[in-house]
Amino acid sequence: MRLFLDTASIDEVRAAARYGVISGVTTNPSLLAKEGGVSYRQRIQEIASVVDGPISAECVSRKADDLVAEARELASWHPNVVVKIPIDSEGLEAIHRCSAEGIKINVTLVFSANQALLAALAGATFLSPFVGRLDDVSYDGMELIRECVHLVETHDLPARVLAASLRHPLHVAQAAAAGAHIGTIPAALIPQMLKHPLTDIGIDRFLADARTAGLI
Repeated sequence: MRLFLDTASIDEVRAAARYGVISGVTTNPSLLAKEGGVSYRQRIQEIASVVDGPISAECVSRKADDLVAEARELASWHPNVVVKIPIDSEGLEAIHRCSAEGIKINVTLVFSANQALLAALAGATFLSPFVGRLDDVSYDGMELIRECVHLVETHDLPARVLAASLRHPLHVAQAAAAGAHIGTIPAALIPQMLKHPLTDIGIDRFLADARTAGLI
């Protein structure tokens, strides 16, 4: 499973890029709003200068014609841009029209296997089921990941399943075990995934023994 960073912060992107484990970035207007007035285009291009991989930029239009026009604009910002479009009837039409033009689409706010199937058949590049939000309403969000992966692999559909709304390290491990092709995570999850008390204890013991042996 590949990891994308879910952020519009260039500082977070630069910090995460040092580890070599991030292969793309997902953004949205809510994340951009936290960045203090930077233009969306400028931030996408800044991110593209750091991470050489898919960078999702989200549409805000609600009608198919407007979504297509906005998608064309977003896609013109950089070759790595993937346009995020929510799944509904207007979105589905826009997904089909954009994919026919060669614009890569990340279909967002997927909450059912039926939505995923329609999006994949319309030409989506990525399907983004939202794990955490389903958990919030007492549905097993990880089960949807498994359903989507099974769907695209059984029917040999080209769309990739991008597990979204991953909120803690267990979510990441579960998404990987469920077969998600990609997981998008907030920057705070990287140190949480990295940390383990037994690792800390082991390092402390190595250092103590090294001091005893006069190595340090």
